[in-house]
Amino acid sequence: DSGDSVSELREWRPAIYRKCTDTLWLLLFCLFWAGLMFISGYAMVAGAAERLVLGYDSFGNICGRKNTPVEGANLSGLDMTNKKYVFFLNSCSLEIQSLKTSSLSLCVSSCPQQQLNSLEDLQSFARNNGSFLCVYNLNVSSYTLNPKAAQLCPTLPVPPSKSFPLFNRCVPQNPECYSKYASVLISMVNEMDVFHRILSGILAGRDTVIGLSVLALAFSLILVLAFRFIQTLFIHTLIALVVFGLLFGSGVLWWLHYDYRNDPSTELETEKENVKFLLGYAIFSTIVTVVLLSLIFVLRKRLPFSVELFRIVGKIIGRIPFLLFQPLWTFLILIVFWVFWVAVLLSLGTAGTAQSTPGGQVEYRALSGICYMAWYHFVGLIWTSEFILACQQMVIAGAVVTCYFNRNKNNPPPHPVLSSISVLFCYHLGTAVKGSFLITILRIPRIVLLHLYNILNQKKNAKHLFNCCFCWVCFQKSCLRGFNQ
Repeated sequence: DSGDSVSELREWRPAIYRKCTDTLWLLLFCLFWAGLMFISGYAMVAGAAERLVLGYDSFGNICGRKNTPVEGANLSGLDMTNKKYVFFLNSCSLEIQSLKTSSLSLCVSSCPQQQLNSLEDLQSFARNNGSFLCVYNLNVSSYTLNPKAAQLCPTLPVPPSKSFPLFNRCVPQNPECYSKYASVLISMVNEMDVFHRILSGILAGRDTVIGLSVLALAFSLILVLAFRFIQTLFIHTLIALVVFGLLFGSGVLWWLHYDYRNDPSTELETEKENVKFLLGYAIFSTIVTVVLLSLIFVLRKRLPFSVELFRIVGKIIGRIPFLLFQPLWTFLILIVFWVFWVAVLLSLGTAGTAQSTPGGQVEYRALSGICYMAWYHFVGLIWTSEFILACQQMVIAGAVVTCYFNRNKNNPPPHPVLSSISVLFCYHLGTAVKGSFLITILRIPRIVLLHLYNILNQKKNAKHLFNCCFCWVCFQKSCLRGFNQ
């Protein structure tokens, strides 16, 4: 009886003596999120994301909606519900001055699909398409009569243009105008601070980000199914790909070194330095290849053990089929959080007060403290994303451990995933917060070093220094991520 009681006590001891861990870290995370909620509320009230997404004209009117008038600007407060596109009067000669375009911009109902060579063409286009390309206070019948029409209408000839699908801007299709237009946009991005570059990059690459996220989700599901059904084939295929990749990479590096070294046109110092770098990379790659191939050869007898390990993983997935959906829930939660984060960032980027200029135009001036809020918001992105991933790892680990170490194989524990989620939320959220914070404090300096490396890439001394720092931070992050998992 005493032996049975001891066995029963030892079996249930982890559940009896479980307690909350790292509660102070959880409290810190709640306070941090309270700050994020304050920033979100402030951004939604003070910002105007529609201005960035829909576009606006030089008089403070947002295209595609009704507007409120701005004091001192007579052409503000117009109804632009049917005018959804931004048109620049001088799209072929745009210039940037303090992040502002030199050309007037208007909201129009459609972009000109054909080149307009005269004021008569502008008048005919306005009457046939209902799209007025001259300043709002100039009547269409006065396009050819008003002596100031040359200043109030676009520069002739007007090139054909198409609406850009993301920002609803009329982009000129003429190759010369298009190159000028693109160079102005690049110059504007280069003049922006880091915060606005992140914002413009997210908007420009949203389709790519979504596509790669879906591809990563599909690839992870394929790997899980491979673990479940084709363990032996998967292991052998993986080893074959590793061996082929190592040999191919080393061979390509040695071939490039031989080709550049025997090239008679290699005379510049930079080219000779590239040859030396290629030699160093080839030697390093060869050493890594030899070491890894030696390890694969020495540990070849452990291959059945690896196969058996994957079989155990497959059995656990068979016992806990809901583990297959765990990455999907995590993916959906991350998508919801990222959409919320981008929405707040858009509002922060457009938070400003409208002020009229002596010419009757409207300028938006950023509010004080927005940059600090943006950095706080950026830290929230990294920390919260790492926290969500840490929660997923703890849920999976708890469910797998519950099934694997179950002593009664004929009576598996009911609902191991839900039980693991319950244990996580009741006891170990603070630990997930602490681990994700440690990853965050190393990831942010890595991002800063990468940004500085891109700026100082042309300076030799700084380049080598930041190469070393960047490698060291990557090494620390990899070690810490393994420790966190």
